[in-house]
Amino acid sequence: MRRRRKARFHIPVKYVLLSLTALCIAAMFASFLLDFSFTPLNTAAGYAFIPMQKGINQIGAWADSLADNLEQLRDVMKKNEELQAQVDELTTELSTYKMEQYDIADMRELLDLDEKYKYKKIGASIIGKDAGNWFDTFIIDKGSKDGIEVDMNVIAGSGLVGIVTEVGPNYANVRSIIDDRNSVSAMVLTTSDTCFVNGDLETMSRSQVIELTDLTDEKDKVSVGDQVVTSYTSSKYVPGLLIGHISDLKMDANNLTKSGTVAPAVDFAHIKNVLVILDKKQSVQSEDN
Repeated sequence: MRRRRKARFHIPVKYVLLSLTALCIAAMFASFLLDFSFTPLNTAAGYAFIPMQKGINQIGAWADSLADNLEQLRDVMKKNEELQAQVDELTTELSTYKMEQYDIADMRELLDLDEKYKYKKIGASIIGKDAGNWFDTFIIDKGSKDGIEVDMNVIAGSGLVGIVTEVGPNYANVRSIIDDRNSVSAMVLTTSDTCFVNGDLETMSRSQVIELTDLTDEKDKVSVGDQVVTSYTSSKYVPGLLIGHISDLKMDANNLTKSGTVAPAVDFAHIKNVLVILDKKQSVQSEDN
């Protein structure tokens, strides 16, 4: 036979809650009436709630500090944006100033060049060029409407740039003396010995020089540093335009002529404005005759 289990004593939960509630209310009244400042209940409450209150206070202080930091960060970011705007404005002004200074220097060089060579000229700006670092071929903003013709000489900086090869109503193509297809009949200014200056983009890229060939230095007086200019025998270039300075010279295998290199007088990496000589070689020869 199975033993009968003893019935367990069970108190309903609602009675337990009612009892605890009544006990708490009684304790509160007793504390109020008797003014117990340090009752066990107060002590227990202190242990329970004071750490909690400290934690809440710390969280509140941290939240206030975070809010202040965020506000300061917003202020700093706003000031940084304002300063960056000022820096951008000043950078733009500085770039504009430098461009203006460059244009002034460029115009002064053209003015000096205009006074140096007593030919009829017209100013023009470069509006396009072939790919690459050098202005070997480029387009200017003047054309037949401005009196530009094929074979007119172009100068800039300190001397000869090249020659006009094609003309439209309001543009013209220019091939410079550094282009591989260009060859200029030239002479050494100090001795009048003739030679040819040939364009060479390879040597220009490597050493910033172009080729000098067929120099007839009969008296052996030509030396490095001498100026080379366009000669009177050139069929397309007016005489006396500075091409550059001799940078290297050596005797050819035939022992009759010399070859070398010429450093161009013009900075072919930074041309912006040019002068086109309206007097062509044929008209200059006619006037001389």
